[in-house]
Amino acid sequence: MNLETKKTVINKSQKEFFEFLTDLNNFKVLMPENTDKFEVDGDSFLFSLKGMPEIRLVITEKQEFDKIVLGAASSKLNFNLTVAIQVVTENSCEAQLLFKGDFNPMMAMMVKSPLQKFIDTLTNNASKL
Repeated sequence: MNLETKKTVINKSQKEFFEFLTDLNNFKVLMPENTDKFEVDGDSFLFSLKGMPEIRLVITEKQEFDKIVLGAASSKLNFNLTVAIQVVTENSCEAQLLFKGDFNPMMAMMVKSPLQKFIDTLTNNASKL
């Protein structure tokens, strides 16, 4: 299953936004309002949304300054979330989130809409930085 957000302009340089995201504590400001739990531990963070199970994401790849890949820490869920960052001007960049998950058809049908809403929220909150 592949999902993506629209490309969104961020009022930070490509380098600034990349560095912002590599400090995982900053993901807290991007999370939806219904976030129940958020904890950072090294190169990973754990979060849960109301009514949903906890998910731990780990930085699996960093490509200065245009790509960060976060993967699921659990082998039960096989997915990754890529943040693609492109230069627009000296003081702004464009970001897009790309979700790629390996789910059975029933699971994919159940999680597609909430996941799309989640990654759209992350992108929308990033645009307000």
